[in-house]
Amino acid sequence: VQLQASGGGLVQAGDSLRLSCTASGRTFSRYNMAWFRQAPGKEREFVAVINWSGSITNDADSVKGRFTISRDNAKNTVYLQMNSLNAEDTAVYYCAASAYGGVARTTTTYDYWGQGTQVTVSS
Repeated sequence: VQLQASGGGLVQAGDSLRLSCTASGRTFSRYNMAWFRQAPGKEREFVAVINWSGSITNDADSVKGRFTISRDNAKNTVYLQMNSLNAEDTAVYYCAASAYGGVARTTTTYDYWGQGTQVTVSS
């Protein structure tokens, strides 16, 4: 499966953004989907994950209550709604897909990755 992330940009602290990740192919609904992010000089970190049906989600503590992951299997798309953004959220955001492993938080679980979309939050 090929993934295309979009929706990043430059915003001010307190603003909102919605990231999208669209997958090619007809088997999108079989995959658990996740968002990770990587800030300059830091390791890639887990942000949020949603299972294949959308019935289970899991978020990192750092974004809990501010970010929401969702999916539309009819559109082959997973979303990350980001509210109350702050400077610590500045990073390249990547979407990822895995057919196995459930709602995993580890990068090694995911077989397919999008190209990343830059989110910059000015304070």
